[in-house]
Amino acid sequence: MKPGFAFALEATDGAARAGMLTTPHGSVATPLFMPVATAATVKGIDIGRVRETGAGMVLSNAYHLHLRPGEAIVEQAGGLAAFMGWDGPTLTDSGGFQVFSLARQVKVTEEGAFFRSHLDGGRVEFTPENSMRIQERIGADVAMQMDHVVPLPNDRAVVVDAMRRSLRWAARCRDAHTRPSQALFGIVQGGLEPDLREESAAGLVALGFSGYAIGGLSVGEGPAAMDAALRATVPHLPADRPRYLMGVGQPRDIVESVAAGVDMFDCVLPTRCGRNSLVYTFAGQLRLRNAVHATDDRPLEAGCPCVACRHGRGYLRHLFLAGEMLGPVLASIHNLTFYQRLVVRLRAAIAGGHFARTRQELLAAFTPAAGQAGGAEPVAE
Repeated sequence: MKPGFAFALEATDGAARAGMLTTPHGSVATPLFMPVATAATVKGIDIGRVRETGAGMVLSNAYHLHLRPGEAIVEQAGGLAAFMGWDGPTLTDSGGFQVFSLARQVKVTEEGAFFRSHLDGGRVEFTPENSMRIQERIGADVAMQMDHVVPLPNDRAVVVDAMRRSLRWAARCRDAHTRPSQALFGIVQGGLEPDLREESAAGLVALGFSGYAIGGLSVGEGPAAMDAALRATVPHLPADRPRYLMGVGQPRDIVESVAAGVDMFDCVLPTRCGRNSLVYTFAGQLRLRNAVHATDDRPLEAGCPCVACRHGRGYLRHLFLAGEMLGPVLASIHNLTFYQRLVVRLRAAIAGGHFARTRQELLAAFTPAAGQAGGAEPVAE
């Protein structure tokens, strides 16, 4: 673990863990959920409101910040946190996911990934070495290794090739990373194959990282397959280091992942769904455009402290139907607050020794009844 960084377990209940992650920009309790500030902004939400949701750590993307405004500008501003006006810990993804999400524009070789910029078509080169240089200059508390992500399900040969390339890239990232005030996490790959997940985890642990992420999931494989991949991976990760499941996900996914022993999460769903009028509550999802809410003056959720819940559902529905930007903003704030309340509830259940009961209560609420609309695959950004 790098100087200024620490991870301490404070309670366990089965495989579920509650802990404290310490960074140079402060400490944050786990399980934790990081709002996604891809380009140094959480979409539609000013940074003060993000803090009010209960968030303690945010995530940005090295690929997008490299393209605009450029790491030199972020560095000149004093680093990522200062640039966005954030007063807590930050994490940058390496750009590896863009190998998957921008696959039509990417060529992957052993040297790295070569993009055509989605902004102007210009050539962009990401190698493990320059990914580290970019992330060091951006200055987040945690940097991620560059990895090779492929869609799932997939041919085993494709998954093996990507996983072993990711291991080789992990070694190059470790060797290239020099910033003493920044932790570096390795990323476990291996698709849905238990033996490949174990091989990847063992290889990363042998290299030695400050934390370990589980990548390459939530890319089309479905919840049951994701759960199985987690169960095959987590036992092979060190108990004294944070475990981070990247890009996940639905509330149900977070509950089950905490049950498997995961500590950290990020996902765009709270804001993406909020912009599309879908909100989360502990009683299930609400679709605010539905006519049933037209004259409903109840808040989205009783007891929720967010600014959206100072208004009735009917008013929030009106904002969406009227095309007012306030509707998506308020719904996004509510969803971000819900995710923070969820991880706080899970942490309390672990500390109190009643995680199994809380898990079942939450899963029952998050599972749609027969005939009801299910887990919302939201409109793309």
